[in-house]
Amino acid sequence: MKERGLTAKELAQKVGITAPTLSIQIQNDSKPRLDSLEKIAEALGVPVYDLFEKPQSLNGTVTCPHCGKPIELCVK
Repeated sequence: MKERGLTAKELAQKVGITAPTLSIQIQNDSKPRLDSLEKIAEALGVPVYDLFEKPQSLNGTVTCPHCGKPIELCVK
């Protein structure tokens, strides 16, 4: 919303829902339905995946679910 210069109320109007509904579904970390996400993405002119936070880095350590050993990740 910020990147597009829209308020929550303006985005809600574009999507066809009320601002409180938008707040409940999106801003309060609930789990919105896919069709709601699609409408929001369309109103913003972005693909749905742009609505989600991108990882800062793909490098790091994960734990193997089978043996429990750490696995170092490094993406070049």
